[in-house]
Amino acid sequence: MKLLIVRHCEPDYVLDSLTEKGWRESELLADRLCALPIDDFYVSPLGRAQDTVRPTLTRLGKQAETLPWLEEFRGTIIDPKTARRSYAWDLTPQYWTKCPELWDQEAWRTNALVATGNSGAIFDETAAGMDALLARYGYTREDCLYRTEKNSDATICLVCHFGVAMAMLSHLLRLPFYPLLHGLILAPSSVTTLFTEERVPGEVWFRCAALGDTSHLYAGGEPISHYGRYREHFGVDDGMGSKE
Repeated sequence: MKLLIVRHCEPDYVLDSLTEKGWRESELLADRLCALPIDDFYVSPLGRAQDTVRPTLTRLGKQAETLPWLEEFRGTIIDPKTARRSYAWDLTPQYWTKCPELWDQEAWRTNALVATGNSGAIFDETAAGMDALLARYGYTREDCLYRTEKNSDATICLVCHFGVAMAMLSHLLRLPFYPLLHGLILAPSSVTTLFTEERVPGEVWFRCAALGDTSHLYAGGEPISHYGRYREHFGVDDGMGSKE
């Protein structure tokens, strides 16, 4: 089986759609996706994800199933400085790198700041959604592996968002959530590819063959968007977005 995880194209957050550049990215993404043998499409309910896959579906004459759990990762914390709710990825490296529990696949939920919000529950929702989807193709989660009577040759495409993609990778690859969330970036319109390995009959493991690939943008002469990255230099506005 092959999974394609696509991050939405450059977003217009105000309209919950795409910027002019984002629409160009969506057409180049369609060039790529339409050339692949994709069996099924699944998409976040948010407009920027729906618009990302629209050109692909129009060309193919297909429809995508909207899955509520593919919506952006909604886990929050209470910011101790402002007492306001903030997103999980807003913890700074100066904080999270010094917390041993945030390097652990399970113990991250016990962190004092994480425990002020709902990140654990949202992560579990994502994991349950992923497992329910894989069950449709004959895969049952058992500890870290998936059992199957027949390893599927299907290719499915999930069009979603950075945060929820990191939660999926954490669950599928059994890697700590916070280092993934803060140590990796998926550029808008990027494609992450995973496939199953069945080294023991009936038991499969997912491997990542490509992370955040944007070769379709290079092929079309379109620059990579920096949406999702924080500013590289403190106090210097280099045009990079601080929003996911």
